[in-house]
Amino acid sequence: MTDTVENPTGTTESSRASVQSMPLGKAINAGLRKAMADDPRVLLMGEDIGTLGGVFRVTEGLQAEFGDKRVIDTPLAESGIVGTAIGLAMGGFRPVCEIQFDGFIYPGFDQITSQLAKLTNRHEGTLTMPVVIRVPYGGHIGAVEHHQESPEAYFAHTAGLRVVSPSTPHDAYWMIQEAIASNDPVMFFEPKSRYWPKGDVDLSDPQAPLHASRVVRTGTEVTLLGHGAMVSVLLQAAEIAAAEGVSAEVVDLRSLSPVDYGPILESVRKTGRLVVAQEAPGFVSVGSEIAATVAEKAFYSLEAPVLRVSGFDTPFPPAKLETQYLPDADRVLEAVDRALAY
Repeated sequence: MTDTVENPTGTTESSRASVQSMPLGKAINAGLRKAMADDPRVLLMGEDIGTLGGVFRVTEGLQAEFGDKRVIDTPLAESGIVGTAIGLAMGGFRPVCEIQFDGFIYPGFDQITSQLAKLTNRHEGTLTMPVVIRVPYGGHIGAVEHHQESPEAYFAHTAGLRVVSPSTPHDAYWMIQEAIASNDPVMFFEPKSRYWPKGDVDLSDPQAPLHASRVVRTGTEVTLLGHGAMVSVLLQAAEIAAAEGVSAEVVDLRSLSPVDYGPILESVRKTGRLVVAQEAPGFVSVGSEIAATVAEKAFYSLEAPVLRVSGFDTPFPPAKLETQYLPDADRVLEAVDRALAY
């Protein structure tokens, strides 16, 4: 996957002293470190996150710095990890759980959707659940079954959960801290294929709140919308489209629940066309919900139907077939051509 635009932070020369270049994985590490230093109630829990620093080394060095009482290597039991985090939250702590891979989250699904998401409402707001669940997700790493899935729609559908996904190192650094500061449970989906490319991180200015969507490239003829790793693909598609004389605007969703529709609708009313892209299967998905809402709220501005580009409605295939399954710039541009043809 080729990058054409990386992490537009909008910084000025006067603020460059606070800007550092780092990969997204290191940005999350730095955000976790800052949150732990600022609040002794913040604990990290997960499989192999301590001495090893996690499979992707996102928590590397944190146990050595904060000790094994705050960076806890857990048994291989996702239900136990989430259930323990719920108890810790009841006791006044702010636990951050790591699910080692996206496809391993299902053993903890009942604890997340039946308990974590509902306890605050069940107690009429008197009990808060400041739990963050970090989920490396998505494809493009050539992995096997259960290691390249995109299960975010399950959790965006579940009332009581906040669901976010950063696409840049800058957003990763700030969004993980904002998620930890939230008194509601937050599902923090980390696009694992974006762990390594570097980008600028402004350590002095978050530039957007946790649940804001954001225009990352301006255009006039079609809006491209996505989240996580898909934003890089959309920027690549927009660059190719520009070379062919088509002006595409790119919107980074950032928050999947709640969705910030303001910038999305403003963009669609300007361009008249929307292509929504995601790695997840298309049926009953985040993209489906956004397409329906935009069609409802911006109907008279649309020059073409809202079009969706997604993974196929099948289980994730063997690694050698992932390039056929995952949307790329060509599939996005094919949808752009169809939208412009109306």
